[in-house]
Amino acid sequence: MNIIWLGHGSFRFEIEDQVILVDPWLSGNPALPEDQHKAALEGTTHILITHGHGDHTADVVQISKDTGAPVSGMVELAGHLHGLGAVEGSAFNIGGTIPIGEKVSASMVPASHSSTMDVDGTPRYMGNETGFILRGEGHCIYISGDTSLMADMAWIGDYYKPDIGILSAGGYYTMDMDMAAYATRTYFDFKTVIPCHYRTFPALAQSADALVKGVKSGTEVIEPQVMQAISF
Repeated sequence: MNIIWLGHGSFRFEIEDQVILVDPWLSGNPALPEDQHKAALEGTTHILITHGHGDHTADVVQISKDTGAPVSGMVELAGHLHGLGAVEGSAFNIGGTIPIGEKVSASMVPASHSSTMDVDGTPRYMGNETGFILRGEGHCIYISGDTSLMADMAWIGDYYKPDIGILSAGGYYTMDMDMAAYATRTYFDFKTVIPCHYRTFPALAQSADALVKGVKSGTEVIEPQVMQAISF
Protein backbone atom coordinates (compact mmCIF):
# COMPACT_ATOMS: atom_id res chain seq x y z
CA MET A 1 0.00 0.00 0.00
CA ASN A 2 1.21 3.48 -0.90
CA ILE A 3 -0.03 6.75 0.56
CA ILE A 4 1.00 9.74 -1.55
CA TRP A 5 0.49 13.34 -0.45
CA LEU A 6 -0.58 15.73 -3.19
CA GLY A 7 -0.08 18.72 -0.91
CA HIS A 8 -2.51 20.46 1.46
CA GLY A 9 -5.38 18.04 2.28
CA SER A 10 -5.12 15.98 -0.91
CA PHE A 11 -4.02 12.35 -1.04
CA ARG A 12 -3.63 9.43 -3.42
CA PHE A 13 -4.05 5.92 -1.98
CA GLU A 14 -2.77 2.93 -3.91
CA ILE A 15 -4.49 0.19 -1.95
CA GLU A 16 -5.38 -3.35 -3.05
CA ASP A 17 -6.40 -2.99 -6.71
CA GLN A 18 -7.67 0.58 -6.28
CA VAL A 19 -6.27 4.08 -6.74
CA ILE A 20 -8.35 6.37 -4.56
CA LEU A 21 -8.04 10.14 -4.48
CA VAL A 22 -9.23 12.04 -1.42
CA ASP A 23 -9.98 15.75 -1.90
CA PRO A 24 -7.78 16.12 -5.00
CA TRP A 25 -6.90 19.80 -5.47
CA LEU A 26 -4.77 20.63 -8.50
CA SER A 27 -5.45 24.09 -9.91
CA GLY A 28 -4.21 26.73 -7.51
CA ASN A 29 -2.54 24.20 -5.20
CA PRO A 30 0.84 25.83 -4.53
CA ALA A 31 2.31 22.58 -3.21
CA LEU A 32 1.72 20.48 -6.34
CA PRO A 33 3.63 21.53 -9.48
CA GLU A 34 1.62 21.44 -12.68
CA ASP A 35 4.01 18.96 -14.26
CA GLN A 36 3.01 16.48 -11.52
CA HIS A 37 -0.74 16.66 -12.15
CA LYS A 38 -0.84 13.81 -14.68
CA ALA A 39 1.11 11.46 -12.41
CA ALA A 40 -1.10 12.38 -9.46
CA LEU A 41 -4.21 11.26 -11.34
CA GLU A 42 -2.86 8.25 -13.22
CA GLY A 43 -5.02 5.14 -12.85
CA THR A 44 -7.58 6.76 -10.55
CA THR A 45 -10.50 4.42 -9.80
CA HIS A 46 -12.47 6.36 -7.16
CA ILE A 47 -12.68 9.81 -5.57
CA LEU A 48 -13.74 10.57 -1.99
CA ILE A 49 -14.65 14.12 -0.92
CA THR A 50 -14.75 15.21 2.73
CA HIS A 51 -16.48 18.60 2.37
CA GLY A 52 -17.37 21.35 -0.07
CA HIS A 53 -14.67 23.99 0.26
CA GLY A 54 -12.85 24.96 -2.92
CA ASP A 55 -9.45 23.71 -1.79
CA HIS A 56 -11.01 20.24 -1.72
CA THR A 57 -13.53 20.32 -4.59
CA ALA A 58 -12.37 22.82 -7.23
CA ASP A 59 -11.12 20.17 -9.64
CA VAL A 60 -13.23 17.18 -8.70
CA VAL A 61 -15.79 17.29 -11.49
CA GLN A 62 -13.16 17.67 -14.21
CA ILE A 63 -10.95 14.95 -12.70
CA SER A 64 -13.93 12.61 -12.58
CA LYS A 65 -14.80 13.34 -16.22
CA ASP A 66 -11.19 12.88 -17.34
CA THR A 67 -10.55 9.65 -15.44
CA GLY A 68 -14.02 8.12 -15.36
CA ALA A 69 -13.68 7.73 -11.58
CA PRO A 70 -16.91 7.93 -9.56
CA VAL A 71 -17.20 10.53 -6.81
CA SER A 72 -18.53 9.61 -3.36
CA GLY A 73 -19.22 11.70 -0.29
CA MET A 74 -21.89 13.32 1.88
CA VAL A 75 -25.29 13.01 0.22
CA GLU A 76 -25.87 16.73 -0.42
CA LEU A 77 -22.31 17.35 -1.62
CA ALA A 78 -22.03 14.25 -3.79
CA GLY A 79 -25.45 14.90 -5.29
CA HIS A 80 -24.40 18.42 -6.23
CA LEU A 81 -21.14 17.24 -7.79
CA HIS A 82 -22.95 14.51 -9.72
CA GLY A 83 -25.34 17.17 -11.00
CA LEU A 84 -22.37 19.15 -12.29
CA GLY A 85 -21.20 16.16 -14.31
CA ALA A 86 -19.05 14.06 -11.99
CA VAL A 87 -19.41 10.31 -12.47
CA GLU A 88 -21.97 9.08 -9.97
CA GLY A 89 -20.59 7.21 -6.97
CA SER A 90 -22.19 6.89 -3.55
CA ALA A 91 -24.10 9.80 -2.01
CA PHE A 92 -24.12 8.47 1.55
CA ASN A 93 -23.97 9.78 5.10
CA ILE A 94 -22.20 9.55 8.45
CA GLY A 95 -22.23 5.98 9.75
CA GLY A 96 -22.46 4.53 6.26
CA THR A 97 -19.89 2.25 4.65
CA ILE A 98 -19.39 1.70 0.94
CA PRO A 99 -17.34 -0.88 -0.97
CA ILE A 100 -14.65 0.39 -3.32
CA GLY A 101 -13.96 -2.54 -5.57
CA GLU A 102 -14.08 -5.94 -3.88
CA LYS A 103 -11.37 -5.49 -1.23
CA VAL A 104 -11.54 -1.88 0.02
CA SER A 105 -14.20 -0.10 2.05
CA ALA A 106 -14.77 3.51 3.08
CA SER A 107 -16.81 4.49 6.13
CA MET A 108 -17.95 8.06 6.68
CA VAL A 109 -17.27 9.61 10.10
CA PRO A 110 -17.93 13.06 11.58
CA ALA A 111 -15.63 16.06 11.45
CA SER A 112 -16.01 19.51 13.02
CA HIS A 113 -15.56 22.23 10.42
CA SER A 114 -17.99 23.66 7.82
CA SER A 115 -19.01 22.69 4.30
CA THR A 116 -20.22 25.01 1.55
CA MET A 117 -19.73 25.44 -2.18
CA ASP A 118 -20.13 28.57 -4.24
CA VAL A 119 -23.31 28.30 -6.31
CA ASP A 120 -24.07 31.28 -8.54
CA GLY A 121 -21.92 33.49 -6.36
CA THR A 122 -23.53 32.40 -3.09
CA PRO A 123 -22.15 29.93 -0.53
CA ARG A 124 -24.54 26.98 -0.32
CA TYR A 125 -24.77 24.33 2.41
CA MET A 126 -23.41 20.98 1.24
CA GLY A 127 -24.31 18.77 4.18
CA ASN A 128 -22.05 18.03 7.12
CA GLU A 129 -18.27 18.01 6.88
CA THR A 130 -16.81 14.52 7.22
CA GLY A 131 -13.80 12.28 7.53
CA PHE A 132 -13.34 8.71 6.32
CA ILE A 133 -12.15 5.35 7.56
CA LEU A 134 -10.44 3.52 4.71
CA ARG A 135 -9.80 -0.21 5.08
CA GLY A 136 -7.70 -2.52 2.92
CA GLU A 137 -4.48 -4.56 2.85
CA GLY A 138 -4.85 -5.24 6.57
CA HIS A 139 -4.79 -1.55 7.48
CA CYS A 140 -7.41 0.79 8.93
CA ILE A 141 -6.76 4.42 8.05
CA TYR A 142 -8.45 7.38 9.72
CA ILE A 143 -8.63 10.37 7.36
CA SER A 144 -9.76 13.24 9.57
CA GLY A 145 -10.73 15.69 6.85
CA ASP A 146 -10.66 19.32 7.90
CA THR A 147 -11.57 19.27 11.57
CA SER A 148 -10.95 20.65 14.99
CA LEU A 149 -10.22 18.46 17.96
CA MET A 150 -13.56 16.84 18.85
CA ALA A 151 -15.05 14.38 21.30
CA ASP A 152 -16.26 12.16 18.43
CA MET A 153 -12.65 11.06 18.03
CA ALA A 154 -13.12 8.98 21.17
CA TRP A 155 -15.64 6.60 19.61
CA ILE A 156 -13.96 6.68 16.20
CA GLY A 157 -10.74 5.49 17.81
CA ASP A 158 -12.46 2.93 20.01
CA TYR A 159 -14.80 1.51 17.38
CA TYR A 160 -12.61 1.40 14.26
CA LYS A 161 -9.20 1.12 15.97
CA PRO A 162 -7.25 2.69 13.09
CA ASP A 163 -3.53 1.99 12.92
CA ILE A 164 -2.78 4.95 10.61
CA GLY A 165 -3.99 8.50 11.17
CA ILE A 166 -3.98 11.24 8.54
CA LEU A 167 -4.70 14.42 10.47
CA SER A 168 -5.34 17.97 9.30
CA ALA A 169 -3.10 19.83 11.72
CA GLY A 170 -1.98 23.16 10.27
CA GLY A 171 -4.05 25.32 12.59
CA TYR A 172 -6.11 28.43 11.66
CA TYR A 173 -8.74 26.48 9.68
CA THR A 174 -8.29 23.15 11.51
CA MET A 175 -6.74 21.81 14.70
CA ASP A 176 -3.08 22.62 15.17
CA MET A 177 -0.14 20.31 15.83
CA ASP A 178 -0.57 20.42 19.62
CA MET A 179 -4.25 19.49 19.30
CA ALA A 180 -3.41 16.70 16.87
CA ALA A 181 -0.82 15.35 19.31
CA TYR A 182 -3.40 15.47 22.09
CA ALA A 183 -5.86 13.57 19.89
CA THR A 184 -3.34 10.84 19.14
CA ARG A 185 -2.48 10.43 22.84
CA THR A 186 -6.04 10.57 24.11
CA TYR A 187 -8.30 8.95 21.53
CA PHE A 188 -6.22 6.72 19.30
CA ASP A 189 -3.56 4.03 19.30
CA PHE A 190 -1.97 4.85 15.95
CA LYS A 191 1.20 3.17 14.81
CA THR A 192 1.72 5.93 12.24
CA VAL A 193 0.53 9.53 12.00
CA ILE A 194 0.77 11.63 8.84
CA PRO A 195 -0.01 15.35 9.22
CA CYS A 196 -1.57 17.38 6.42
CA HIS A 197 -3.30 20.69 5.68
CA TYR A 198 -0.07 22.47 6.59
CA ARG A 199 2.86 24.21 4.83
CA THR A 200 0.48 25.41 2.08
CA PHE A 201 0.05 29.04 3.15
CA PRO A 202 1.85 31.32 5.64
CA ALA A 203 -1.11 31.17 8.05
CA LEU A 204 -0.65 27.41 8.46
CA ALA A 205 1.99 25.53 10.44
CA GLN A 206 5.23 25.10 8.51
CA SER A 207 6.51 22.09 10.43
CA ALA A 208 5.17 19.17 12.45
CA ASP A 209 7.71 19.46 15.27
CA ALA A 210 5.05 19.93 17.95
CA LEU A 211 3.24 16.83 16.74
CA VAL A 212 6.44 14.78 16.69
CA LYS A 213 7.25 15.83 20.25
CA GLY A 214 3.70 15.39 21.52
CA VAL A 215 2.71 11.87 20.45
CA LYS A 216 3.10 8.96 22.82
CA SER A 217 6.01 6.56 22.69
CA GLY A 218 5.64 4.02 19.90
CA THR A 219 3.78 6.32 17.51
CA GLU A 220 5.75 7.25 14.39
CA VAL A 221 5.10 10.63 12.80
CA ILE A 222 5.93 10.75 9.10
CA GLU A 223 6.05 14.22 7.56
CA PRO A 224 4.90 13.64 3.98
CA GLN A 225 6.67 14.99 0.92
CA VAL A 226 4.64 15.84 -2.15
CA MET A 227 4.39 12.97 -4.65
CA GLN A 228 6.68 10.74 -2.60
CA ALA A 229 5.08 7.43 -1.64
CA ILE A 230 4.85 6.37 1.99
CA SER A 231 4.78 2.58 1.73
CA PHE A 232 3.28 0.08 4.16
